[in-house]
Amino acid sequence: MSKTARRNPKAGPPKTKAVGGAPPVLLVTGVSGAGKSSALKALGDLGYEAVDNLPVSLIGRLVMPGDFPRPIAVGVDIRTRDFDAQRFLAELDRLAVRAGVAVKLLFMDCDDEVLVRRYEETRRRHPLADDRPVSDGLRRERAMMTSVLARADLRIDTSEMALADLKRTLEGHFGIEGASELALFVTSFSYRLGLPRDADLVFDVRFLKNPHYDRDLRPLTGLDQAVGRFIAADKKFKPFFANLTRLLEPLLAAYAAEGKSYLTIAVGCTGGRHRSVFVAERLARWLARLGRPARLSHRDLDKSGN
Repeated sequence: MSKTARRNPKAGPPKTKAVGGAPPVLLVTGVSGAGKSSALKALGDLGYEAVDNLPVSLIGRLVMPGDFPRPIAVGVDIRTRDFDAQRFLAELDRLAVRAGVAVKLLFMDCDDEVLVRRYEETRRRHPLADDRPVSDGLRRERAMMTSVLARADLRIDTSEMALADLKRTLEGHFGIEGASELALFVTSFSYRLGLPRDADLVFDVRFLKNPHYDRDLRPLTGLDQAVGRFIAADKKFKPFFANLTRLLEPLLAAYAAEGKSYLTIAVGCTGGRHRSVFVAERLARWLARLGRPARLSHRDLDKSGN
C-alpha cells in the first residue's frame, strides 16, 4: 500500500458537490477497524448528517432527493444488518442514476498487521473471527469486500495516519465549503521513516548542505533562523527553489482545472528535522503569496535523525 488516500482511476475525482448542485451522499465502508466510525464522526464535524450501520435496504429511503437539507454520510460494513456486497453495490448503482443525488463511495483501509495490533490492544474480537485469530477474520472480510473496494471513488489507508490527519484528509476531499478550491497540504518528512503515504508530489532535498554536521546547528531545527541561514547560503538552494516554484505554479492551475480537490506536497531529507523543514516552510510561504494558502505539517520534526 503506497498511498494513504488513493482514488479509483475509473471513478474520476470525488467532488463535494455534483454538477447542478445536487447534495452529496457519501457511503463510507471498508475493513473493520480501519477507521469508519472515526471518519463518520469527522464528517459530522464537517457538517454532514452522519448515520452508521443503516441497513442496506433503508439507504434509498434516507436519501430521497429534496428530502435532506445537508450532505449525508452513511456508514456500511460487514456488521450492518442485511449486508451483502452485491446487494450493497446494487443499491449504489440505484443511487447513482437517481436524479438529484450525487453519490460517492469511500473505502477505509489499513494494513493487516496494524489492524491485528489494534484489535489486540483494545481486546476486541473481529466480527468474522469467532474464536479464531483476528487474521482469519480479516482474510474472510477482505474476500467479501474485494468487489466493494474495486468500486470505491476514494480509498484512505489509515495504517500510519493520526486522527488529525484523517480529519484533514476528509476535509480536503469532502469539505462542504470551498469545494471548488484545490486544497493544499505541505509536509516535511524523514526518508529514514518512509514516504508519507498520502503524498502526491515528493521532493528530495538531501542534496542540500546538511546542518546536522555543524555542531552548533545539530540540536536546532529548520524552524530556527540559524539553520535557515545555513541552508539558504548553500549555492544550490536558490536555483533549486526557483525551479521548484516555476514547476509548481502551472501544475496547481492544471490540477484545479482537472477537478483535483486535494494535493499533498511532501519534502524529504534524511532525518526530517533541518533541510526538509526549512524548505517546506519556505514553500508554504510562497504558496500563501501566490494566493493558495496551504496547511503545513512537519511529520518527523520531533524524531531523532539528521
